[in-house]
Amino acid sequence: METHESGKRYPDGVLEVRRLQRTPFAEVHELQRALVEQRLRGEVGDVLLLVEHEPVITLGRGTERGDVAAAQLPIVEVERGGEATYHGPGQLVAYQILLLPEDRRDLHRYLRDLEEVVLRVLAEFDVVGTRRPGLTGVWIGDRKVCSIGVSVRRWVTWHGLALNLDVDLAHFAQFRPCGLDAAVMANVRDFVELPPTRLLYEVLVVKHLCEVFGLELPPIPPPPPPAPGELPIYPG
Repeated sequence: METHESGKRYPDGVLEVRRLQRTPFAEVHELQRALVEQRLRGEVGDVLLLVEHEPVITLGRGTERGDVAAAQLPIVEVERGGEATYHGPGQLVAYQILLLPEDRRDLHRYLRDLEEVVLRVLAEFDVVGTRRPGLTGVWIGDRKVCSIGVSVRRWVTWHGLALNLDVDLAHFAQFRPCGLDAAVMANVRDFVELPPTRLLYEVLVVKHLCEVFGLELPPIPPPPPPAPGELPIYPG
């Protein structure tokens, strides 16, 4: 892939998207750390990681230890804000490594912008998502479908959002997710029929993240030239 004069794979304002499929949390956590360092040094542009994790509970800086005392799943402490949450199969997790421009350097605005991305994704399926005063995340009615927790280092963001598509909600019953009663957690599938794969949701997250944050995707590279001796294929 072309490297620009700045040394970055993409220039400012262009979002690189990496689809990681199902990957253990620890591996993606280390990848985020590396990308944050590279973004700070100007070696990469903005990056979005789309992933699904093996079952794990992560503890943000605001977690009360009593909230996870009975949990049987692996537990990992992380740097993000917020409290305890669950990651596992059936969930779309999006980690944004973004250098926020000077006019967007407001953490509360950043959280609201991430909520806006999810609200727009749900609206594509005629589902009305809402915010809750004093809380972070996205709700449908009185049920929570998306948890958000972020960290920022010198205005480079990491961690992100977790959208429950088709999660085994029994895992939430082991602890108090985000300090709440586990019964409030829900899946998008509880409100609308899901597509056969999560790809459409990934595409919509990318689309609305770009719209909300004023980013664009890199141009599609031209096809490679035919191998020697092969006839080129022309459309039509």
